[in-house]
Amino acid sequence: FPIVAVFKGRVYGSLGPTGLFTETTRYDPSSPYSASKAAADHLANAWFRTFGLPVIITNCSNNFGPYQFPEKLIPLMIINGLEEKPLPVYGNGSNVRDWLYVEDHIRALELIVEKGRPGEKDNIGGRSERTNLEVVQRICDMLDELVPAATSRRRLITFVPDRPGHDQRYAIDASKLEQELGWRPQESFESGLAKTVRWYLDNRHWWQPLRQRVYRGERLGLIPAAAAS
Repeated sequence: FPIVAVFKGRVYGSLGPTGLFTETTRYDPSSPYSASKAAADHLANAWFRTFGLPVIITNCSNNFGPYQFPEKLIPLMIINGLEEKPLPVYGNGSNVRDWLYVEDHIRALELIVEKGRPGEKDNIGGRSERTNLEVVQRICDMLDELVPAATSRRRLITFVPDRPGHDQRYAIDASKLEQELGWRPQESFESGLAKTVRWYLDNRHWWQPLRQRVYRGERLGLIPAAAAS
């Protein structure tokens, strides 16, 4: 069976206000992290071309769903909202991401393993674009419906300095996968988010130990400023 390499759409860089990333979009990573993913993609393709290693490369939208590490946007906002802590949003919250429920991603990967062709590249996208601020606001509203607080949790939204190399917009065109293998996402952003919020409500035993011992909600990936000499 093939080796399926899983990467994110951020290898393509940042999109303008229109258009979608396709399998033929030129790579243009904006950060060292993204560049490392693009390099791994090229390395996998080189192994196929040189030695015939049966590799299929995939690039996906932002995933969300159960068991996601609390540092990521959606689980962090859910958990902070439950604890009524600040909800940090980078910049002005206008950055756009295309969201994909994790179980839909798994179904796509299973289909690619079964029917995909080595040497090919497949984009896996949810066709669910939202600004980061829209995502956080919707999480606040869902939490208010399920676990009412004294006032709306939107009051907790706090804008923080943007992170370095933060791409403005990602959006994946999954037409090739849809047409060739018949895959479609089964969850909309709204239905997937509702399942995700409910999961974190029902599984505090999973994330509370992480919050207490591993990750307390701080920003990760920042390089401390060099000490003045």
